[in-house]
Amino acid sequence: MAIAKRICVVILCFALACCVDGKPRKRPVAGPDIYKGKNVAKDVLAPGEKVHNVMSFGAKADGKFDCTQAFMDGWRAVCHSKQRSRLLIPAGKFVVSSMFFAGPCEAPLPITIQVVGTVVATTDISEYVNGEWLIFQNVVGLKLLGGGTFDGMGKKAWQFTENCKADPTDQCIRSPSSLYFNKVHDALIQNIKSVNPKGFHVFVTNSANVRVRLLKISAPDASPNTDGIHISHSINVKLSKNVVETGDDCVSIIQGATNVTINKLTCGPGHGISIGSIGKYLDEIPVRDVRVKNCTLSGTSNGLRIKTWPARNPGEVTDIHYSDIIMENVKNPIIIDQEYNCDPANCQKKPSLVKVSNVGFSNVRGTTISPIAVDLRCSKQFPCKNVRLDNINLKFGLKPATSRCSNVKPIYGGLQSPAACA
Repeated sequence: MAIAKRICVVILCFALACCVDGKPRKRPVAGPDIYKGKNVAKDVLAPGEKVHNVMSFGAKADGKFDCTQAFMDGWRAVCHSKQRSRLLIPAGKFVVSSMFFAGPCEAPLPITIQVVGTVVATTDISEYVNGEWLIFQNVVGLKLLGGGTFDGMGKKAWQFTENCKADPTDQCIRSPSSLYFNKVHDALIQNIKSVNPKGFHVFVTNSANVRVRLLKISAPDASPNTDGIHISHSINVKLSKNVVETGDDCVSIIQGATNVTINKLTCGPGHGISIGSIGKYLDEIPVRDVRVKNCTLSGTSNGLRIKTWPARNPGEVTDIHYSDIIMENVKNPIIIDQEYNCDPANCQKKPSLVKVSNVGFSNVRGTTISPIAVDLRCSKQFPCKNVRLDNINLKFGLKPATSRCSNVKPIYGGLQSPAACA
């Protein structure tokens, strides 16, 4: 473990050296979306599209042979082809350690990676010198689909996982994500499975025009820091018809995310749908324009949550809208927590400097295991503005549920169960 820890520290230092240049990060520019208005549900081989099978590059589907080099060679052939191309990962088990699917590419768009079999991660954490498992970077026009599975083999790593979300010191070492998309534009991630990642299942950052559809994400409810879909510094991200069962947030959205839509998500077990934590770092870009609709959360430890750090840095969360949400035995169904990681009964830290505004909860119904079903705890220094609740119907067994509000004056409409804050 000590060796792995030292290697991870080296990874962190390398990442900081590469990414921190003294300038505030900016959202990517979206540009035209090549999938807009098109039927993306079916994968059809395009006329003249060439298929590159990883087995042609030396991969073996026995679940033992290290196929990393074969995958890299296959990707290079597809990426630099002069004709429309796809990389095929056929039936079988293919062992792969950390690697890049890197651009820019020369092939006509979009480039397809068709996964039919199972891609299996190596278990030796010292091999993850890139900090993630499979890294898609600097690619424009990408399809990742096929019904196959990515197995992160995370069970052996979880015992060493640090709780990064509860660490305000910024020194925590995050475990490798399974699928990491960095500076990827016009991506369709569809109909694949992710099981047992070492860290996050899917991580989207510095990207634009990304569609994530029909994913089946699975990890035990006790698996640490295994967020289902994590989004930061990205614009125009659309999640639809995904099923997430994991040990942390089903979807987590942090700084720099804008124009994010979550539709028809089935979530649970897990920690719900979270915006935040916000205010942990200096010069965070606001989170704005997030729409969550037609979702079902079952047995999650939180429902619809916005969380910000007290006594930390400024930030902003604005234009967040939740509608038509079903809760099934959810703890903390509706929660704005601006005292994150601080005892709500006796938080002595300085108020959060994050401004939360224009948040709407509409048609949220179902059951809760928490007596406080609506919990709105905002910053004393920057009270929440324009928080609206319409038609809330949350039942706490045979007992009445309650609401708790501080530093916020909610606007109410329609049915309110629990009753509005006094």
